[in-house]
Amino acid sequence: MTDNLTAALAVLGGVVIAGVLAHGAWQARRASPRSRAADAAPTPRGEPREPVLGPEVGDGVPGAGDPYGVAASADGDGGLAPSFDGEGRDDVGFDAPAARAATRRSLPRIDPLIDAVVTLRLDAPVTGEAVIAQMPGSRRAGSKPFLIEGLGVDDGDWEQPTAGQRYSELQAGVQLSNRSGALNEIEYSEFVQKIEVFAESLGAMADFPDMLDVVARARELDAFASEHDAQMALRLRARSVAWGVGHVVMRAARQGFVSGGLPGRLVLPAADEGAAPVLTLTFDPQAALAEDPSRSAIRELTLGLDVAQTPGSLQPFSAWRERAQALAADLDADVVDDRGIPLTPEGFAFIGGELARLYEALDTHDLAAGSPAARRLFS
Repeated sequence: MTDNLTAALAVLGGVVIAGVLAHGAWQARRASPRSRAADAAPTPRGEPREPVLGPEVGDGVPGAGDPYGVAASADGDGGLAPSFDGEGRDDVGFDAPAARAATRRSLPRIDPLIDAVVTLRLDAPVTGEAVIAQMPGSRRAGSKPFLIEGLGVDDGDWEQPTAGQRYSELQAGVQLSNRSGALNEIEYSEFVQKIEVFAESLGAMADFPDMLDVVARARELDAFASEHDAQMALRLRARSVAWGVGHVVMRAARQGFVSGGLPGRLVLPAADEGAAPVLTLTFDPQAALAEDPSRSAIRELTLGLDVAQTPGSLQPFSAWRERAQALAADLDADVVDDRGIPLTPEGFAFIGGELARLYEALDTHDLAAGSPAARRLFS
């Protein structure tokens, strides 16, 4: 009896000791430093500051970007900044030359102005099917998208690889900057690794630019983008009674707004299919998600303009000002800036002058607002 009790106690003691050791190892693992990749995550440009719209504005148009905050490039509703990683499009083929040309124009293209470009030299032409089969599973390096293009044997044009075509040369380009910040060393290394595997699978020779040069270019471009990124917002505040969701939607529809695909989001669409909306009109999404939206009370709307995403030819500032005034009249609302100060005609005039200078600066740097390069850079 005593021997059995002794043996049982010994087993129990062993189990307790093992449990203590396992718990200690788990605690040590929790306290260990994060991986280098986690610590080296890109630094966003920062939350875009809403401009002070009153006559006290004196600092010009503030610029800052955010990792898909107002931009919402992944919201899937044709929002302010569409995604450009090109995934899901590689298996689309077009027999008609006109259709293929239209598709090439609509897809994002590698641009040396905002991309670090890698040339992939081939010993012999390869088919589009072979290229597509060897594509990396994800065309992203950290927060930066990258593109792969082929030089068509028949037409001599660069295009995203398409089934039924043959390519004499390939190239890849990783975006140097977006609203998540500048391309960093970790992201560039990830891009290099993915392209090396891709190149080897096709027997191609990759010519990579120097990492230090690429990162320096990325920081320079990101600094420019941060200084010229303006996302304007004004507020419409109810003067007396609150509004119902249906009332807001009806009044906004009179000004050309349609559903933005997300609760509490309406957009004034551009004429071109796939283009970013000219304006956004947002309100509390909880009101739109209520069981009975007609009983929800809304007292404030935000009218937004993403300057870099919208071509100046569309006169977006005029649309922003006129829609604000029309909605204010329809809804019995005050138009105020982010501090709650009423926006006067003088305030609108000041902002209009600042935006005109911003559009001119973007044009001077070949990054005209609403252009494919600008839409990618400010996304």
